[in-house]
Amino acid sequence: QSLVDGMELEPQSRQALEDYYNKLYGLDQPAPVQYVRWLNNISPIGFERLADGSFGEFSLWKGPDLGTSFRYGRPVTDMIAERLPITLLLNLISIPLIYALAIGIGVQAARQRGGRFDVTSNIFLLGLWSVPSMLAGVLFIGFFASEQYWRWFPTGGLMRRETADQTFLPLFSSFGDVFITVLCVALITVALISAAVSFSLKKRQYAGVIVGALLGYAMAFNLHGQAFGVLHLFLIPSMALLFRLLAGLNNIALRIIVAGTFGIGLGLAISRLLGVDILQGGYLLDRLWHLVLPVIALSYGGLAFLAKLTRSSLLENLAADYARTARAKGVDEETVLWRHVFRNSLLPLITVSATLLPSLLAGSVIVESIFSIDGMGKLAVEAVQTRDRELVLSVTLISGLLTLVGYLLADIAYAIVDPRVSYD
Repeated sequence: QSLVDGMELEPQSRQALEDYYNKLYGLDQPAPVQYVRWLNNISPIGFERLADGSFGEFSLWKGPDLGTSFRYGRPVTDMIAERLPITLLLNLISIPLIYALAIGIGVQAARQRGGRFDVTSNIFLLGLWSVPSMLAGVLFIGFFASEQYWRWFPTGGLMRRETADQTFLPLFSSFGDVFITVLCVALITVALISAAVSFSLKKRQYAGVIVGALLGYAMAFNLHGQAFGVLHLFLIPSMALLFRLLAGLNNIALRIIVAGTFGIGLGLAISRLLGVDILQGGYLLDRLWHLVLPVIALSYGGLAFLAKLTRSSLLENLAADYARTARAKGVDEETVLWRHVFRNSLLPLITVSATLLPSLLAGSVIVESIFSIDGMGKLAVEAVQTRDRELVLSVTLISGLLTLVGYLLADIAYAIVDPRVSYD
């Protein structure tokens, strides 16, 4: 009945349309029968379905058929083939980012248990975990994509329409502009990375305070254009404290990542101040520019949880008997951490990774809706809102398959990490 609601049809036409859908999908039959019909349709082996909805001969390879969308009138397989790569792109960027940052933060917090970094990161991660993704997405758009504040990123979508006709890489007006941009990015990035590696802790912290204060002043000036105001009083100490904490990281890999990322952005900004003329940004930079806010909104919750899990797992194994025995034999602390403790600490992370893939798909439902990204998450919302049965069942099927794939990968990772686990 819901398929023909809203259609201004005569009673005879409405009845004929209802009869057609009932025969095509078996909607007038009991729910178990409808489910068995759907299983037959999606299975590559089974009875062939004819155009009128009846079943033909049994075939060993008839091919899976996810049906036709009630709303769009298109094959569901074609729609999923268009939307699924977009969601996979978001997840393939988010998952490595989550694990890399979570492991780095968790290891650093465990090594400095009770220290300044441990306490600060615990408060920060708890705050991240407490913020819902739908609120974070709205705040990101409101502050970093709105005309009233910093319009650094687009409000939604994955690309601008005019970008489809542009080149893949940025197009500069002259070779001199290319040289200036590459030179600025290279010199500043190398300088910051060298400082992050060679400077002492106090020098790094002083430099971080100066850089953060200057960045906070630039952000406030860019927003209001005032020499000094209330916003300066908030942003200058906040950014100075943030960069002081980042510069004080003991993990050299994290320092290099932070310094390199900031160096690239600062080099591009300085090259623009020097008058570099970019004719067009190119497809690649435009796509990356659109992905920044959705990836952050999709990643920060998992990052907070996995970082806390990494810390607790490392602390538990650092106090284990085999770690104390290794120290008693004269093994240095770095070797105990990375060769003995870290490998055993990966087991809880692998367990969580089995559910991370389907959970990111569920999280993309919110993120894609907020940022107007035409992926599987937004498709699932549209399917539920319009009561499109074929789409809802297909999205559920994809989510179930991703869950099974996650469990399979977790089992394989168990066997790789833990030699006691074997599958004969």
